[in-house]
Amino acid sequence: MVSPATVAPNSTASLVEMAQRTRASARLLGTTPTEQKNQALEAIARSLEASAPEILAANQADCEAAKADGIPSALYARLKLDDTKLKGAIAGVRDVAKLPDPIGTIQLHRELDTGLELKRVTCPLGVLGVIFEARPDAVVQISSLAVKSGNGVILKGGKEAIRSCEALVKAIQQGLEQVGIDPAVVQLLTTREETLELLKLDQYVDLIIPRGSNSFVRFVQDNTRIPVLGHADGICHVYVDKTADVQQAIAITLDSKIQYPAACNAVETLLVHQAIATDFLLEAVTVLQAKNVELRGDARTLEILNIKPATEADWSTEYSDLILAIKIVDSLEDAIAHINTYGSRHTEAIVTNHAETAKTFMAQVDAAGVYHNCSTRFADGFRYGFGAEVGISTQKMPPRGPVGLEGLVTYKYQLEGNGHIVATYAGSNAKPFTHRNL
Repeated sequence: MVSPATVAPNSTASLVEMAQRTRASARLLGTTPTEQKNQALEAIARSLEASAPEILAANQADCEAAKADGIPSALYARLKLDDTKLKGAIAGVRDVAKLPDPIGTIQLHRELDTGLELKRVTCPLGVLGVIFEARPDAVVQISSLAVKSGNGVILKGGKEAIRSCEALVKAIQQGLEQVGIDPAVVQLLTTREETLELLKLDQYVDLIIPRGSNSFVRFVQDNTRIPVLGHADGICHVYVDKTADVQQAIAITLDSKIQYPAACNAVETLLVHQAIATDFLLEAVTVLQAKNVELRGDARTLEILNIKPATEADWSTEYSDLILAIKIVDSLEDAIAHINTYGSRHTEAIVTNHAETAKTFMAQVDAAGVYHNCSTRFADGFRYGFGAEVGISTQKMPPRGPVGLEGLVTYKYQLEGNGHIVATYAGSNAKPFTHRNL
């Protein structure tokens, strides 16, 4: 049998056929018992472990080709899949298996009248279209969440990760086959032309999830009628308040910047209250520069530190690199105003020992994640206990923030009656509803 992962569509017609098969397979997966889905996830984990040498070799080939093409350092960091990252992704598959099944949950159970009962029950979305740059580990995260939530998924990785994605999807499909689940529920596209066609398949695809640069996400948003979940920018801030513990603030700033600078939840701008600016910055600069962080400061910061000047563009730039812009503010209100002006509604943090200040910051800052005395790098589905994530959403409507299983389900209303008709409850002799919660 030829694995579907090795057969790339070469026409719009074949891509439609692929989407139709994925949709049909997803419909069956949506009614698969929890135990079988969990068995599938364990089989996927074992298949990935068995295929690790081939997966890592494929990724090495991708990395070498990308280097030869002059890939940006931030994108290369996302592309690189070493043994540690792969083991972490496999552990995430098993973590997803441990999570409660999100399908079939009764959210509402109400008697409308005797013998007429209404339920609101969670169900899968259907088929996900996930398009990402580099990030081959996203294949594992997204596939495991799709299987657990009963959704089919059509994946499209960037050209720089094609070998890695093919090796990963092959292993995932082998795991699904071992437990009797149609491997077509996880499909892989490999060309840019297929990406454009995928965005047109609103009849078969229920949600598009783009993961990549802001220009890439905006391109997806502008070229599809399918609902899009994601974020375009990751401009995150750390605000060091006047009551902050200096050592704690330095540690949080350092972690937020250098732990993984290419991540969308890495800090890009550091705001410092003027009352603590000199003491904090003189101590922080040594630590940050020792980690090769390039600092850029506003005019007031330049009076304290000998660093590059920041421009207006720096406040709205996602560096995804070891670069940090610094601005001194006069008050909490100024910090909040700056964040709400230049932030991307992703993740924002305050370092302060004053409870009311923290409360005000967390209430007034407009972002999917607002933190007090901790690193912005905690904005992650795995760290939130979601097992994995399909992405991070900065939109106002839910799901918002790291999106795990709960963001991949919807619900339907089920009404059970016994010959009931609306005419009974209309007109001058209308029978009243009981509307009793059960």
